[in-house]
Amino acid sequence: MDDDRVTRRQVGAAEIRRANRGWWDTDADAYQAEHGPFLGEVDFVWCPEGLREADARLLGEVAGRRILELGAGAAAAARWLATQGARPVALDLSAGMLRHAAEAADRTGVRVPLVQADALALPFADAAFDTVCTAFGAIPFVDDSAAAMREVARVLRPGGRWVFSVTHPMRWIFLDDPGEGGLTAVHSYFDRSPYVEQDERGVATYVEQHRTLGDRIRELVGAGFRLRDLVEPEWPAGHEGIWGQWSPLRGRLFPGTAIFVAEKPAG
Repeated sequence: MDDDRVTRRQVGAAEIRRANRGWWDTDADAYQAEHGPFLGEVDFVWCPEGLREADARLLGEVAGRRILELGAGAAAAARWLATQGARPVALDLSAGMLRHAAEAADRTGVRVPLVQADALALPFADAAFDTVCTAFGAIPFVDDSAAAMREVARVLRPGGRWVFSVTHPMRWIFLDDPGEGGLTAVHSYFDRSPYVEQDERGVATYVEQHRTLGDRIRELVGAGFRLRDLVEPEWPAGHEGIWGQWSPLRGRLFPGTAIFVAEKPAG
């Protein structure tokens, strides 16, 4: 993309929602064509490093649990959870991504309820779920992620678990480049200005938010959660794939993903 189409600037909530819904609707086919084979159709992959829930077990016991997947995309994770005996629901803002979820259900025969909704206004009752999770969905794309955390807390039962993965905050120091150009720090870690791609009129077409590690912890605590773990997956030996700015070159030097494991206190 041309340099003048990429910037970091403040964007209003309505423009953010319109941009990201439009982006994922438009990009759904290309995204699935590029990343679908890596993600699988019935699998739960937490990050470009390839960490799978089947190995990590960050959600704990899932059999019989009511689980909400936020920002589910094509819902491969929700379908995997269904094969493990869970009762998942897959939610996404994008109709384009949910279309791929429905098509994958037809191909695999593994069906889960699909819901189109905003993570800032979850259409569920209080304490409706035992677990809420997302792999790079929803949280980096909403303007008020603290409010999203509070919504998750509302729909989660006491004692329930909330696990989400995002781009590691330190990655925002660097350019979005998987090569040597992405090894030099050029941005302030403390600049929370969103990453914005925009059209020739200056209207945002894609917006992603930056928060520091401390910000994320304060969001969780402010919503009433207790942080159980912060997982920073290492780049695995033999993994030579490139996903956007994720690459073996960068992955072997510094983390690309942060996975927050939190719980809503039972008391």
